[in-house]
Amino acid sequence: MSIARDPGRNMTVVKALTYVMFAMFAMTTDSVGLIIPEVIKTFSLSLTAAGTFQYATMAGIAVAALLFGQLADRLGRRPTIIVGLVLFATACFLMATGERFLVFAILLALSGVAIGVFKTGALALIGDLSESTTQHTAIMNMAEVFFGVGAIIGPAILTRLLNGGLPWQWLYLIAGVVCAGLIVLAVLVKYPDSPAPPVDPQRRGAGRALRSPYVLAFSAGAFLYVGVEAAVYVWVPTWFASYTGRATTVAAYSISIFFLLRAAGRFLGAWLLGRVQWQAALALFSGGILACFVLSIAGGVEWAVYLLPLSGLFMSVIYPTLNSKGISCLPKSEHGAGAGVILFFTCASAVIAPLAIGAVGDAFGHIIYGFWLATGFAVVLFAGSTLNWLVNPTHRVLEQLELSEYDARRAEGSV
Repeated sequence: MSIARDPGRNMTVVKALTYVMFAMFAMTTDSVGLIIPEVIKTFSLSLTAAGTFQYATMAGIAVAALLFGQLADRLGRRPTIIVGLVLFATACFLMATGERFLVFAILLALSGVAIGVFKTGALALIGDLSESTTQHTAIMNMAEVFFGVGAIIGPAILTRLLNGGLPWQWLYLIAGVVCAGLIVLAVLVKYPDSPAPPVDPQRRGAGRALRSPYVLAFSAGAFLYVGVEAAVYVWVPTWFASYTGRATTVAAYSISIFFLLRAAGRFLGAWLLGRVQWQAALALFSGGILACFVLSIAGGVEWAVYLLPLSGLFMSVIYPTLNSKGISCLPKSEHGAGAGVILFFTCASAVIAPLAIGAVGDAFGHIIYGFWLATGFAVVLFAGSTLNWLVNPTHRVLEQLELSEYDARRAEGSV
């Protein structure tokens, strides 16, 4: 019996495919902090210029998310995902053969476009797989668990490659092979039915999502969160490069520890979200992030070497919850466009924040000054999360969409 003809097995494979997609691209995007010191040595670059390895990828994702996010709603989830995966595999295989900095930058931008295409397709697919807004958040958190796993595996593989004398490009070759396998699976499986795209021209594309105050509010939260997170995985290796204290092993594996704690924290977050309001969880975890950053600034590198990796535990639940609730504020037929808008702000932050942090570090002579800026992002994120908890502005819209989008679907399925 083929995968597509066995509904239960097919649905399991569709979910697994979605999860592995998240892990695969995290292997590359979240390894950039370890690649930057290598390209600084190879091409004699400043911090700001070397950050192109972050900026190019995230700019590509941002542009694709805003321009092509609606493809998942208009063309369907499967075609969108397959097109994105083919582009990503192509960029990865070409990356393994490149030698010039400009070529790398162009290929990273192409890989970003590819991620923007298949990730918005995958995010829209999560809505098709969900039977309630609560389940949507649960599946989104599980997808981000796999993202966290990829973010652990990628830096660990890269560290082994570099220690073995192999170039960092080999990581992209490995990711390309994984992507090729995902393309085969995406062709074989049967995707769940998707809602018909909106007929009203005013509701097509990103327009309605950009006019939704709820989507924009969650997008702002994602922007702030990613600015804080990127400070860690992009610039912590640079800050810790000259560290010679008692925790040199912790410093050497700080990014892997950060991502390990972030992945473990998502299991903790899933447990917590089943027992407390998601608004309270966001306020609690964003407060933990702020404490880690404030104490790192106060105590310097001797404290930061422990506290910044620890911040991954508190970052775990923030992004998937913001993403899920923002997308859930729209009808399912517009989930692709909504996912694209939030992903645009996510990646805009992943470009702007590291650039600003690196520029501040260059201007004042040390990257620690850039972390002052990241701490400012953490302050605003905590304030916004606390206000959201106290006011609860999305209660009514989420309740209405629960009735219209999910309860109606369950009723149809029981007839």
